[in-house]
Order: sequence, then structure tokens, then C-alpha cells
Amino acid sequence: MNTLGLEIQEARAQAVHVDEDSLVIELVDGRTISVPLAWYPRLWYSSTEERAHFELIGDGKYIHWLDLDEDLSIAGILAGRRSGESAESLKKWLADREKPGQ
Repeated sequence: MNTLGLEIQEARAQAVHVDEDSLVIELVDGRTISVPLAWYPRLWYSSTEERAHFELIGDGKYIHWLDLDEDLSIAGILAGRRSGESAESLKKWLADREKPGQ
């Protein structure tokens, strides 16, 4: 494996900030990465409160939003991977959110 692949695999988050347009991640090695929130539709369509309710898991290798059923890997974000969710799945998730009691 080349050095870049190893660097991406081992990258870990220490802080995460989500605003209206971006997902910003501070890595333990001092780097900060920012990606468009539109890459992750569940985050895009969520409320500010839902976006703020996350946890770092796997020693900072993953970000988990329990309420949104969304998990992102730091390695995937660094590799430029967007959400792989299908349009049908997203449509169902959005419809379920509109149901009373959800």
C-alpha cells in the first residue's frame, strides 16, 4: 500500500462541525477537511439539532448519527466518496420522516 492509502486509512477525527452547507472535520493530525453537505442527503435534509447529535466511533474513524441512521467513514470522506444511498431509499426515508409520531 502506498503512503497516501495508509494516511487515508488511518485518519481520525477529533471534532466535527456541520453548518447549513458543509461538513467540516478536524483530524487528530492537525488537518481540517470540508465537504459539501449536499454530498450526504440525510444530513442535508436534517435539522440543525439532528446534525449536532452525532458521535465519533472507532477511535475517530467514523461519524455516527443515530437519529439519522447515517454513518460516514473519515477514510471515505478523504477519498471523496459521496453518499451511496439510492434515490428510492432516500425518498422512503424522507416520507417516513413526515409521518406523525416520527
